[in-house]
Amino acid sequence: MSTGNLIEARGLTLRYGSKVAVDDVSFTVPPGRVVGLLGHNGAGKTTLMKALVGLMKAGGGLTVLGRDPVRERVALLEEACYIADVATLPRWARVSELIAMMSGLHPRFSSERALQLLRRTSVTPRDRVKSLSKGMVAQVHLALIAAIDARLMILDEPTLGLDVLSRKSFYEMLIDEWCDGQRSVIVSTHQVEEIESLLSDVLMLNEGRLVLSTSLEEIDGRFVALSHDAAAAERVAAAHPLLRYRVQGGSAALFDGPPPDDVLSLGRRVRPSLVDLFVALTRRPEMNRTQFEEPAR
Repeated sequence: MSTGNLIEARGLTLRYGSKVAVDDVSFTVPPGRVVGLLGHNGAGKTTLMKALVGLMKAGGGLTVLGRDPVRERVALLEEACYIADVATLPRWARVSELIAMMSGLHPRFSSERALQLLRRTSVTPRDRVKSLSKGMVAQVHLALIAAIDARLMILDEPTLGLDVLSRKSFYEMLIDEWCDGQRSVIVSTHQVEEIESLLSDVLMLNEGRLVLSTSLEEIDGRFVALSHDAAAAERVAAAHPLLRYRVQGGSAALFDGPPPDDVLSLGRRVRPSLVDLFVALTRRPEMNRTQFEEPAR
């Protein structure tokens, strides 16, 4: 699997004993992408991220930055950053001590870069972790990770438990200071509506299976949402949309591809949101998963 992609997964399967957590998943991540990894709790997101950084051995084929994540994990982690959903910083430490520790641990870490990133926040190097709010700790964590000269960042629910302003600050710093058109980010989150505008691509898991792998640009071209009034509800429903839902002033239906012309004429085409698409594709575990699979670009 020697291509320019940062990640290549083919038929990836991960198990906990007899339980299949990730089931025959295939996708690619090229350079310069911001990929949202979406799915309900238990969908397999964290398991997949662990495999990407060599914490779990997977069946199938997987290369990350051209390396086998398990056999070449030490070399991989020089070029890939990972913040787990349970990641913590030592509460006793000052921020300056964390920077010094990272300088000794990681060959690609830049103290100057970390201090530069911290200037975007209200955190100072003298502050102890225990004196910081959750939002400040998240910003420190991102500053430490983003100060590594890496090509791939993997974030598992990085803003879990933060208020909306802290989440906004975190993502602003991530996009402004780390994404440069060559590096890629995979971010798992439940705040789908908050990060939709930041994403270039989406990977959507449902019960361990990949139900969507595509770019946001392709979503706009492929999926059609139709706003309609109550009088047209039965005729729209007869066209078998993926999802029917309420919108301001009436109802809407979401289709995979354009509905028939006679149905399209019953309403007004509107842009489908990623949240509506998420609901449509993950609420029906019995659906044919191949219907929704496309390679990420």
